[in-house]
Amino acid sequence: MKLLYRPFGLATSVLGGIVAGMVFKQMWKRVAGEEDPPKAVDEKRGWREVLVAASIEGAVFGAVKAAVDRGGAAGVKRITGVWPG
Repeated sequence: MKLLYRPFGLATSVLGGIVAGMVFKQMWKRVAGEEDPPKAVDEKRGWREVLVAASIEGAVFGAVKAAVDRGGAAGVKRITGVWPG
């Protein structure tokens, strides 16, 4: 079952990454009032701003990835009756 789940898991992970990027961008707009988050190499931005943005981005990506992976596994179990992990 693990082998059959891999392509599905990979596809959902890619989709989750896209969704996470969109969620983070919207969060950043609301939190900072700016269109784009600071890049680490932008010399006009301070350490604090860059690290806060990176921390929020990491948390969003981690949460979305976990939700997508868990939802995909639950969906496979619902369809097949077997947990893929």
